[in-house]
Amino acid sequence: MHVLDRTPAIVLSALMLLSLQSAMTMADELKSQPFPQAPGKKGLQVQMVDDAIALGIHHAGININLTALLQLQPSDNTIRFQHRDREWLINGDYAKSLDRQIQPLSEANIVVYAILLAYPSRDPARDAIMLHPKASGEFTIAGFNTASEEGLRTYRAIIAFLAERYSGHHPESGRIRGWIVGNEVNSQKIWYNLGQMPMVEAASEYEKAVRATHDSVREYSDHGRCYLSFDHFWTARMPGVSDQESYPTRDFLNEFARVARERGDFEWHVAHHPYPDDLGNPRTWLDKQATRTPDSPHITFKNLEVLCESLQSAELLWQEKPRRIILSEQGLHCLQTEDGETLQAAGFAYVWEKVARQSGIDALIWHRHVDHAHEGGLRLGLWTNKPGTVSEPDRPRHLYELFRKADTPAWPEAAAFALPVVGLKQWSAIEK
Repeated sequence: MHVLDRTPAIVLSALMLLSLQSAMTMADELKSQPFPQAPGKKGLQVQMVDDAIALGIHHAGININLTALLQLQPSDNTIRFQHRDREWLINGDYAKSLDRQIQPLSEANIVVYAILLAYPSRDPARDAIMLHPKASGEFTIAGFNTASEEGLRTYRAIIAFLAERYSGHHPESGRIRGWIVGNEVNSQKIWYNLGQMPMVEAASEYEKAVRATHDSVREYSDHGRCYLSFDHFWTARMPGVSDQESYPTRDFLNEFARVARERGDFEWHVAHHPYPDDLGNPRTWLDKQATRTPDSPHITFKNLEVLCESLQSAELLWQEKPRRIILSEQGLHCLQTEDGETLQAAGFAYVWEKVARQSGIDALIWHRHVDHAHEGGLRLGLWTNKPGTVSEPDRPRHLYELFRKADTPAWPEAAAFALPVVGLKQWSAIEK
């Protein structure tokens, strides 16, 4: 009788053990999944999710403001996240808004990249934790606070929260595969502000942030990729800015790699922004500062092979292979002229043919989806914005339909109009 009474408990325990083992197996499988090999390179910094999916993209960039995720006091929307020996408070409303962007993209098998940023919050206590203490002057985005123990611990915890939430364990949230750390750090005055700082120190501070990102991501994904973010300046610097606030990418990249090796090398990759010489001129095929030499002042769409070749140097290799490249933010301006839309679309055709020929480049993530009124007069979007709005979509440009046909059998016919515009008889000549 005793044995019969105990049987249900034994069976229940066995079922619970099997369930636990199954969950652990699933977790291990998700963690060990390789970085996905997308069927194409077309990507977009997404504003309208349904439209992006309809455009047939394979890559998507999503901005994440880490400062907005952190809460110092609990509220009704707080998510409590345990990381290591401490509980962290996360803004649940903001996290859910990210879910609404990321989940449908992931469900459509689009590779999602998080663009990690630290915008000032105007809350002195929160900014003191999240923003680098040397950030100063006028800037849009600050460097991450890698200078204090509290700042670095908080940064690691927030990345761990994101890495866990978007690890694949929560299908209702979606999945992030790539992690772009900061924005255009070589021109840090505006886009990753560290104040007045020599390049060697700036590279060291940035290396701490990238390493912390890598370590937190790898807690939940064995193959999640972290990327360094650079603009088009290569051996030149941002004009009108001191050498304590901007640096040539080539020098910064080499110094970063040296510091990383010294501290124990790890897997990192490159997110480059090859805007034209002149952001206001869509004729990137005419860029004069983008030469076919290792000492080129800029790396734009015109000379992407210089970046691919530079990453083959022994000092930059990872496990005897070149680091991977994504083009994570770039676009072409639409001039307000009769031929403005034609030039923008022809420029994209040229860009697409250039990128398609670079085996070291995995993705072309276009910026912008819709024109933005606060982008210095630039009109980079696939869509125009409605007059009087910041970024409410109005109408698709000529570029929109061409972009949709990229990576499809309809591309050759759709792009043929651009050949005489860019001065070519056939696209194969672009390799010369």
